[in-house]
Amino acid sequence: MIKGITQRAVGETVDEFLLIKQSVKGVTTTGNPFISLVLQDKSGDIEAKLWDTKDEHEKLFAAETIVRVGGEIHNYRGKNQLRIKSIRPAKPEEHQSISDLMPSSEKTTEQLSEEILQYLFQMENPAIQRITRHILKKYQQQILTFPAATRNHHDYVSGLADHVVSMLRLGKAICEIYPSLNKDLLYAGIILHDVGKVFELSGPIATTYTLEGNLLGHISIMVNEISKTADELEIEGEEVLLLQHMVLSHHGKEEWGSPKKPMIKEAEMLHYIDNIDAKMMMLDRALDKTKPGEFSERLFPLDNRSFYKPTIK
Repeated sequence: MIKGITQRAVGETVDEFLLIKQSVKGVTTTGNPFISLVLQDKSGDIEAKLWDTKDEHEKLFAAETIVRVGGEIHNYRGKNQLRIKSIRPAKPEEHQSISDLMPSSEKTTEQLSEEILQYLFQMENPAIQRITRHILKKYQQQILTFPAATRNHHDYVSGLADHVVSMLRLGKAICEIYPSLNKDLLYAGIILHDVGKVFELSGPIATTYTLEGNLLGHISIMVNEISKTADELEIEGEEVLLLQHMVLSHHGKEEWGSPKKPMIKEAEMLHYIDNIDAKMMMLDRALDKTKPGEFSERLFPLDNRSFYKPTIK
């Protein structure tokens, strides 16, 4: 079985086709131009640098370009990178497909959709269910195919729906332990909290932030969408306000991007569930490419810590 780019160890050589996920032009402290690349295949992505670049390289190695790359894996500040020795765009006759080089959910969109709908059907509050159902139906295709982020967690095809399904399972378990929680509100908050990403992000291929995403952000976008949906369905009442608060506060703290801190217990739980699922994704991804008895690469979103992979089973 051929190893993916993220499964290569330091010192291993690379000679394969990869997809440019991100391409950003920069300048060194001495004034020399370079391009920072994020290259990916089915296994995930890796950072690389192109040094001493010229203007034509910016178009030649733009995002969404498939390239043939030769090089070697090395470690830089606790994280694996690809040291490029040769790179060229793939030729048409080489028949490389972008979809063959993109990580995606292990579940089909049909499986993801079916599981999300099971939680929708369990909702008993008609206002919460109608608002959630309307938004799900309106953006179904995007919800089922978009990533949940550009980097770090669930940053792959159908990552957003994968994230929602995992969070719903966590939410169900927590509601069984703490039955005082309003499951309708928690399930709806889980389903809706990141739907604004379908406006904030450009799509599943070479994902970037849109103009709307940069200027407004997915939280503000979703709060407005809930208000608009309630108006369209002629729904009034506390449910609308509570759903908006769930979305507004799900990042937990102002410094983490939340306009408001959680002020109802369902919002507090939503924040924890979101955090658990995102961090477990990052940890599993890092430890999957770490040998037992060794430490992972440093994870910037987790305080730049390295994590040990035990030898025990």
